[in-house]
This record gives sequence, structure tokens and C-alpha cells, in this order.
Amino acid sequence: MTIRIVGAALLILGCGSVGFQMAAAHMREERILRQLLRLLDYMECELQYHLTPLPELCRQAAEQEAGVLKGVFLRLAEELDNQMSPDVGRCMGYVLGRQQNLPPKVKKLLRLMGNSLGKFDLQGQIKGLESLRGECRRELKMLEAGRASRLREYKTLGLCAGAALAILFI
Repeated sequence: MTIRIVGAALLILGCGSVGFQMAAAHMREERILRQLLRLLDYMECELQYHLTPLPELCRQAAEQEAGVLKGVFLRLAEELDNQMSPDVGRCMGYVLGRQQNLPPKVKKLLRLMGNSLGKFDLQGQIKGLESLRGECRRELKMLEAGRASRLREYKTLGLCAGAALAILFI
């Protein structure tokens, strides 16, 4: 009897932890999108007022933030330095292909950034960054809409699924 109780408790805790991990992933995605917004603001200012070359711009952007985006922008700067004819979109695709821990929405936005940087003149690049910032804000607004209830739902769903499985197995 005690083994069943211990097994049921472990099952509830295991499923509950999955729900809590889903909530943490949602919050992490919001945090990364906010960081990306700050980096896009910084990059636009640097391009507009200092005309910083792209590899140097990526290095400077990496210095502005910590975490996953820092690594992405440092690798992008390295790739741009190593390419004979730098194509930012291809370099960004290579860097993102090696990144396992970025949310899909952030990867999509970074691919869009890679496709708009380096292909147009200065005004075109700035407009590309502006439109990317707008898209990033839309994604962030969607994530923030109903965040509290969504996080509570993830946690509750995990615990309830664990309880349901425990009842089935007992």
C-alpha cells in the first residue's frame, strides 16, 4: 500500500514538474523577446548614427546582453568575419542551426533579421530593423496577453494530469 502511495506521489510530482517547466519556458521566451527588442533598438541606433560595420555591430550587440542572444550575436560576428562574401542570412541560418535552446518564435525573428541586414542600403536596413521590432512587439504582446492565467493553467494541467494518472494506476 505504501509503495502505491509513493508511486502516486512521484507521478503527481513528475507531471506537475512538466507543467511548471512549460510555464518557465513561456516566461523565458518573453524574457528573450524583451532582450531582442533592446538589441534591435541598439542596432538601429548604431547603424543610423555611427554606420558600424555588421561584424562589429554584432559584437557590440553581444556585449549589451547576456545569455543566449549574446552567444548568437558573437557567433554571427565570427561567421561574418570568416566568410569571403558575407551573406548575413546564410550566416544567421548556420548560427541558428547550431542553437538548440532558442524558442521557435525567436529563431523566426532572427532569421528575418538575417535576411534584412546586409542586403539593402542603410535606410533599407533601418526599415528592416523597424519592421522586425514591430513583429517582435506583436509576438511579445501575444505572449503577455493572459500570461497569468496561462501560467496557472500550465501548472494546474500538469498537476491534474499527474493526479489522473495516479488514480488510473492505483
